[in-house]
Amino acid sequence: MRGLHVEKVTVHMGVGESGELLTRAESLLEELTGQKPVRCNARIARPTYNIRKGEPIGCKVTLRYKRAIDFLKTALTTIDNKLYDDQFDNLGNFAFGIEEHTDFPGQEYDPEIGIFGMDILVQIVRPGNWISRRRRQRQKIPTSHRCNPGESQEYLKQEFNVEVI
Repeated sequence: MRGLHVEKVTVHMGVGESGELLTRAESLLEELTGQKPVRCNARIARPTYNIRKGEPIGCKVTLRYKRAIDFLKTALTTIDNKLYDDQFDNLGNFAFGIEEHTDFPGQEYDPEIGIFGMDILVQIVRPGNWISRRRRQRQKIPTSHRCNPGESQEYLKQEFNVEVI
């Protein structure tokens, strides 16, 4: 019960506008992850950027199990398996960004698609973490069972050969 594992990997593309650009981002995200993305709507209006509340301005995919591990290995190689210490939060989760989708293997620049960046968020937990989210008999996770940044970094070094700077 003390081992760590990747709970989920969330890949997010913030496009900033709806329409054809968003549909191109969705198709690209589906091609990269092998899973259909969902749209993210604007929470507040930004008149200076012509964004209305409730307008779809991005897309995301949540990967779990083997798909999450495979995608994470590929994504970490695009950033040369290097993460910074300040990319980790207090619970051992981490996030990083990729500036261009063309950094992924097999992806080439296409002028019709353009260039998209993405944010990748990874949640690392211990077994039994689901008791904090279940419907019946929901309980808090004890402090001793929570993952911390040091343990998460050590797990990444062993499993994914990641260097933390």
